This record gives sequence, structure tokens and C-alpha cells, in this order.
Amino acid sequence: MEPKYKRVLLKLSGEALAGDRHFGINEEMTRKVAVQVKEVVDAGVEVAVVVGGGNFWRGRSSESMDRATADYIGMMATVMNAIALQDAFESEGIETRVQTALEIREVAEPYIRRKALSHLKKGRVVIFGAGTGSPFFSTDTTAALRAAEINAEVILFAKNIDAVYSDDPATNPDAVKYTELTHSEVLEKNLKVMDSTAAALCRDNKIAIHVFGLAEEGNVMKAVCGQPIGTIVK
Repeated sequence: MEPKYKRVLLKLSGEALAGDRHFGINEEMTRKVAVQVKEVVDAGVEVAVVVGGGNFWRGRSSESMDRATADYIGMMATVMNAIALQDAFESEGIETRVQTALEIREVAEPYIRRKALSHLKKGRVVIFGAGTGSPFFSTDTTAALRAAEINAEVILFAKNIDAVYSDDPATNPDAVKYTELTHSEVLEKNLKVMDSTAAALCRDNKIAIHVFGLAEEGNVMKAVCGQPIGTIVK
């Protein structure tokens, strides 16, 4: 398979890393992710990663806690996932750097755009943790922002669902599966691909989005090669 893109940003949900446990980090899932990322890196593609923190903390479900406080806790949850991914990647022989929007110098570099670009050009995978560093922004928005900053050609949304649907297929058997959409359709139909801020950022910066299931082996490489799996937003 021939890669379609030279530089990609892989967005992983925290829930995907939890696997069947639905909480915490499933080491088998992080290993599976690492194996798929290694295949892409070995093909000469530059890879950056943004990971969510929903396997540890979902701040928006907290009714009594201050929203900003809840969001900061969520950012730290993403750092835990980033470090776990770094360990899994390095176990597969992938040179990796974690950069965080909140400074935690003992375990990660602070986010510096030029340094991130330098790492990517040297073939290192860069994992971005701690979201944007500001509350009220999701990790979806972080993915769109970082993708624009590093000039990524596409955001690969690896989820625990295989595509974008008109409704939740788990509860609505009549939900329609989309194979291709535009950014504007995502916003107009209020589809739950990503939040509206992230979708608008991708539209304005002409960044394609490819949504697919993470569970099936080889899907990351298939997406990098532009194969028609899941849903493509462009």
C-alpha cells in the first residue's frame, strides 16, 4: 500500500485505550495502537498524536464541579494516556516525544511548535498531551489546532465505532452510515464526529478528517493510504 499523506495527526479517544475494561489503560490496546503506528512510520509518514482522557475523567458529566477545574483534571488525564502511549511506542522501537500544553517538565517537553516540527522531520512520533492548555476546549479542538499548526494533511479519528452515523447505531438500528461528508454537512447536521469548534477549524484550514474504527488491525495504515474505510470528511 502506498501512503496518500506525508504528515498525519492521529486522534485517539481515551475510551479506545480502555478497551473492554471501559476504564483505565488496557496495555493490549496500547500495544495494538503502537504496532499500527509503527507500520505507518516505517512507510515514511510523519505522525503526530492527540489523545483524549475519557477513560479516566469526563469533566462535562460533573454537575457540581467548576467547569474550568474539571477541564484541568481532564487535561492531566490525557497526559497519563500520552505517557502510556509513549512507553508502548518505544517498546515497538518507535522514537517518541511527549509534549504537553501544561508544563510537566519531569515527564514531558513543553509544547513548542518549532520543536515539534523538528521532531517530526527527524521521523519521531510526537504525542500532544494536556489539550490546548486552556479549559472549555475539547481534545477534538486540540487535534484540529495542532493539525493546523504542524501542517498535517489529515486528522485520522480512530474511534471505538467504525464510521460516522446519523444517530447512535447501538440504540437506533435505522441510523444511516455515511461514507463521505463535507465539513459543512457535519456542522449543519450536528453530527457527533467532533465538536463544532473543531469541525469549523478543520473546514477553515482545509484539513481532511478520516473517521474509522481502531479495533480492526491495519486500519490506521489503510486510512493513511486513503482507502475507503469509515467516513471521510473533506
